[in-house]
Amino acid sequence: MAPPATGPEPSLAEVLGGRGGAVEATVPVLAFVVVWLAAGALGSAAAVAWGSGAAVLVAAVVAGLRLRSGRPPRAVVFGLLGVALAALIALSTGRAADFFLVRIVSNAASALAWAVSIVVRWPLLGLVVGTLLGQRTRWRRDRDLLRGYGRASWVWVGQYVVRLAVFLPLYAADAVVALGIAQFALTWPLVALCVALSWPLVRSALPPGHGGIRHPAA
Repeated sequence: MAPPATGPEPSLAEVLGGRGGAVEATVPVLAFVVVWLAAGALGSAAAVAWGSGAAVLVAAVVAGLRLRSGRPPRAVVFGLLGVALAALIALSTGRAADFFLVRIVSNAASALAWAVSIVVRWPLLGLVVGTLLGQRTRWRRDRDLLRGYGRASWVWVGQYVVRLAVFLPLYAADAVVALGIAQFALTWPLVALCVALSWPLVRSALPPGHGGIRHPAA
């Protein structure tokens, strides 16, 4: 039997944290687009250079603030490196739309990874939540919780597919401003929607009397 709950059941939104990740993902992109537009009169290559520099600078500032707020250093460093890599690619090609190439590739890879994790019965949502709750992989021994995490993980596959469906045509059309707007619109709102849809799917897989995500059954 699951141990008795010692407090109110946490929701997925509470477990997965706040909006800081959305700031890391969107503010450097907005800085790139705004500065690229402002520097357009200097020429295409110069505009890309100025936009890339602004994105990296803003990403470094955001990273510093996130570290001070207690964000795990690894997550902050990966976010900063992602912006730096995007800037390097745009600088090397001279094409502003290539600043978004890293995000397109990462969304494609994420969609594939989440889908595979469900098929092999190691749903990534369970790994993420289990790690954040300090459960390691105990949740996998709970068949109901495993089923719930598997169902809910398909929602997260969907968010990456939606982004790709929007990003790829805009990238092909070299629509830099539209890509920036799409990045902003499809970050926190889409993640919030995924959390809202995932929670009922996880809960619906648990029988009455189950201890919830905090207390996997043996």
